[in-house]
Amino acid sequence: MPRVKGSFVTRNRRKKVIKLAKGYFGSKHVIFKTAKEQVMHSFKYAYRDRRRRKRDFRKLWITRINAAARLNDLSYSRLINGLKLANIEVNRKILADIAITDPNGFADLCKQAQKALSK
Repeated sequence: MPRVKGSFVTRNRRKKVIKLAKGYFGSKHVIFKTAKEQVMHSFKYAYRDRRRRKRDFRKLWITRINAAARLNDLSYSRLINGLKLANIEVNRKILADIAITDPNGFADLCKQAQKALSK
């Protein structure tokens, strides 16, 4: 069986990993073995944090809505329940944005939720 030197393929694979590791601290951007380990970890972190980011933003929106609702004498859960009873479909992202940018509009939503709760 003839001898095969895989230098072209190997070099390209290693160059690709080293390029992905650009900017890493210490030997992690120079030595192939440590660079490969760090790049694999980085991919894992990126995959995990793409999901975590959705969680974190939802938590932030709920906190903002709760703070604005309490300024209007409602708790978060009563506000959401009142909006559902009043058939007002606004997602949490938009509701949090309204709470920050348009406090008067948010107060109107709170009044409608309060009215729906009292029925």
